[in-house]
Amino acid sequence: MEFRQPKNFIATPFKYHEQVEFAIDDVTNLGMGLGRVNDWVVMVPYAFIGEVIIASIHKNLKNYSIGDLIRIVKPSSDRIEPKCPLFGICGGCQYQHIRYEKQLDLKRHQVSDVMKRLAGIAFPINECLHGDRPYNYRSKITPHFQRSVPPIGFLREGMRTIVDVEQCPIATERINGELGATRENILRNKNSLKRGGTILLRDLGQRVETNPKAVVSQKIGNFNFSYQAGEFFQNNPYPLPQLIDFVVRAAGGPKYLIDAYCGVGVFGIMAAKNFEKVLGIEVNDVAINFAEQNARDNKVGNISFVAGTAERIFENVEFAGCETSMIIDPPRAGCSETFLSQLMVFCPAKIVYVSCAPDTQARDLKILGQKYSIEEIQPIDMFPQTRHIENVVVLKL
Repeated sequence: MEFRQPKNFIATPFKYHEQVEFAIDDVTNLGMGLGRVNDWVVMVPYAFIGEVIIASIHKNLKNYSIGDLIRIVKPSSDRIEPKCPLFGICGGCQYQHIRYEKQLDLKRHQVSDVMKRLAGIAFPINECLHGDRPYNYRSKITPHFQRSVPPIGFLREGMRTIVDVEQCPIATERINGELGATRENILRNKNSLKRGGTILLRDLGQRVETNPKAVVSQKIGNFNFSYQAGEFFQNNPYPLPQLIDFVVRAAGGPKYLIDAYCGVGVFGIMAAKNFEKVLGIEVNDVAINFAEQNARDNKVGNISFVAGTAERIFENVEFAGCETSMIIDPPRAGCSETFLSQLMVFCPAKIVYVSCAPDTQARDLKILGQKYSIEEIQPIDMFPQTRHIENVVVLKL
């Protein structure tokens, strides 16, 4: 078959759609199988360690090439049949073809690799914590649609087009039960739509909320937290208690606690009993209001909250750094240089760094390593079947 070569295609070391056979040696933190052809790195999605595959090259970059998986010559013993018929088409999952126990080993290995490669950190990684649901765990999904509906679903793998998704096996059963009616309602009214949009489906245990502005609540242990349905809240409730218990335990020791990037106050409120005083810092005023309400509702009196700015994040802190433990849980982009420089000046006795992106976490740890040493590294699998990893690093001065 003849393929029309894109104008910007770099024609070396492989021709456009040239097929190559090679063994997969590793899987990157982006979920791509990695191998070598004549010492040249080639990355291919949906290929796994130990497999021999045939790939069709569609991109040559400065240091590596990217291909599509054409055929598996020798499959891994850890390869299984994906549950979702859209796996490999929909971009939501990367690992449904791998036994779940092996996914946990892989994520632990990926944390170790990214720490060594990006931060020069060689430190033992704990076994990956996880819930008891490798499927039907996700309590929030946000399918998209364009004006010309259908499709209604998620982005296609590697593209900006939408795949039509009637059921999602990683979403909870309750969400899947509601998804059909939600899709029918959009299709029924498609002629009146002026533009596309995004649907919210959040499982609250007894019902599914679809209004992103609605005030909802979720119970974690003996605590209850209110928040706005469309805003951030951990989307896998099953391993969430393990994550919180680990962070709370790890932060213990000093007299005071600062919960930076505190959101609606989950970590600070649940840890407050172990500290004399707790301060939550958050740049989002709406989240601060919910955090204050959550402290009142849970009868936690030794915590207060302030709205901080990136430039003066610690200006309202009255604790001495040497008597303070700090929890930081930044967005995927990690900590800003401004925040890190202020953190190094404040110099808390202990830092518990929670991250949904170990690569940006490793970048930040390279800076924090000037003053801090690592006590523990704990990955948690909050998103089974996907490449995403939650990782906690405990640092001491």
